[in-house]
Amino acid sequence: MSTIPSNVSGFTVLPIKYSSTATHYLYARSHVSKADARKVLPEGRTLFLVNVPPDATERELVLFFKHSGTVEKVIFNFEVKEPHHEDSDSEDGEGDEDAMDEDAADEQPRKRRKTQPPAAPAVIPLPAQPLRHFRKTGSSAYVIFLDSSSLERALASTSKPRAWPKSSEEPSGLAHYRALYDSLRPPLDAVRAFADSSIELYEYELAKSKQKSKYRKGEAVVDEDGFTLVTRGGAYGKTLGGGVGVASKRFQRSGETARNRGNKKAKKEKEGFYAFQKAEKQRSNLIELKRKWEEDKVKVEKLKAARRFKPY
Repeated sequence: MSTIPSNVSGFTVLPIKYSSTATHYLYARSHVSKADARKVLPEGRTLFLVNVPPDATERELVLFFKHSGTVEKVIFNFEVKEPHHEDSDSEDGEGDEDAMDEDAADEQPRKRRKTQPPAAPAVIPLPAQPLRHFRKTGSSAYVIFLDSSSLERALASTSKPRAWPKSSEEPSGLAHYRALYDSLRPPLDAVRAFADSSIELYEYELAKSKQKSKYRKGEAVVDEDGFTLVTRGGAYGKTLGGGVGVASKRFQRSGETARNRGNKKAKKEKEGFYAFQKAEKQRSNLIELKRKWEEDKVKVEKLKAARRFKPY
């Protein structure tokens, strides 16, 4: 059996035991921060971990390094954010402005308060279950201790694997996928309540947007200069709002509208719609052809009878 090296490329190997047959390896080293990141990742107290289990949680890492010391914070996958500093001068200025606004409000006469509109309906959420957040295989993490001595104890190499703590708040393994299956199939009563509340919120926002709109359906939109707004549509466009229509070229020449043209087209289509209409039309055409044939025969006989031989 080959022995496990205690150090690989400057990283300390930390074996962890998932079960009686599964062993995982963490690679740790002391993190050296840049000047602009030392406020978030203090140098001398930050442990950099590689090959963190995909389903590891902050609670489990805190419990795993509990023997080394107190863990202040755990940051996964380079999710380092600079702290937001607020200037005290701006805060004082805001306080002065608030005080001035209050004084001005006291001096002005009180106005009658307007009735507040009804509150928006709340959406009833679907039942949620605590589930683990899976990361990519081989992800990294920063473990920040309260003191540097805890970091030294965490980096002490050990060949004996330690058991990986399991958090009872979020299920792992097969229990995780069972919980995920149940969360994706909530009961019908919860789905119905969620859908009804979502529809109510949508109708509320739709009614609110209609009240705010200054344009009404069927009325032409006129700008400040008195011009009617027209959008693209056809050869001459159409008015915005569906109000006064723009006359077409055909209507300007003959006064014929599209409705009348549609009626004529419908009549033409109905003439040969039925089968008996087509048969009668063919029969009448055949009778007319026979009549013309008889007339032509009579004309030919007359021409033959009227023909005479005149040699001179």
